[in-house]
Amino acid sequence: MQTLRAPEELIAVRELTRRYGAVTALQSVNLSIGGGELVAIVGPSGCGKSTLLRILAGLLEPTEGEASLHGSRIDGPRRDIGVVFQTPVLFPWRSVLDNVLLPVDVQRLGRDKMRATAMELLRLVGLDGFETHLPRQLSGGMQQRAALVRALIHDPSVLLMDEPFGALDAMTREQMNLELQRIWMERRKTVVFVTHSVGEAVFLADRVVVMSPRPGRIVDTLEVDFPRPRPLSVMNTEAFGVHVSRIREKLNATGGLE
Repeated sequence: MQTLRAPEELIAVRELTRRYGAVTALQSVNLSIGGGELVAIVGPSGCGKSTLLRILAGLLEPTEGEASLHGSRIDGPRRDIGVVFQTPVLFPWRSVLDNVLLPVDVQRLGRDKMRATAMELLRLVGLDGFETHLPRQLSGGMQQRAALVRALIHDPSVLLMDEPFGALDAMTREQMNLELQRIWMERRKTVVFVTHSVGEAVFLADRVVVMSPRPGRIVDTLEVDFPRPRPLSVMNTEAFGVHVSRIREKLNATGGLE
């Protein structure tokens, strides 16, 4: 059994397997993520990346094995976990501020007390002045920023992101990568980021975890030690290309790329 270890373990995944009937999506996955890490997970379509993230979010149960946070088994949604999906899933009839405060309402944290926090986070992502706008009045990138604030509003220990920028155009996606890096450097949340983009993974992550085709297993992990903050120009460097090539070679070797 190979386990990827990090200092000050926050998230632990042990011998995790998930089946959907006769189909095995994940097989014997072992992973350790330290507090404050930004870990990216890459792999081919259908390899179980999103399944793994949903198990970490408490939205799915593993068939075998377990995932834990702070040493406590994850067996359902938790207040110390925030989730951002590929689409923002904002309620069209609620303003930006009301959408952001939705977890506050659900968890009964007190709107009046949390409003100042919401405004601070909106300022952090460049949405101050848009708090009364409806989602249809925002661009795709702005909607995803609102979704990010909603995931952060209750101050979770962990932020899980499932291809959050996949539906954005290339330029907006790059800007959102810079935005996420800036917020992560300021807040130092533990982030698990699922993406199909090898370049995006290398740009953002402290470590890139590579998964095999279904049934998904961890076949490699790559440490990324570029200094932060990372400018977009780092993508043009030889060292960046070496990292990307190693991941692509591993994916090719496992049949993950055509």
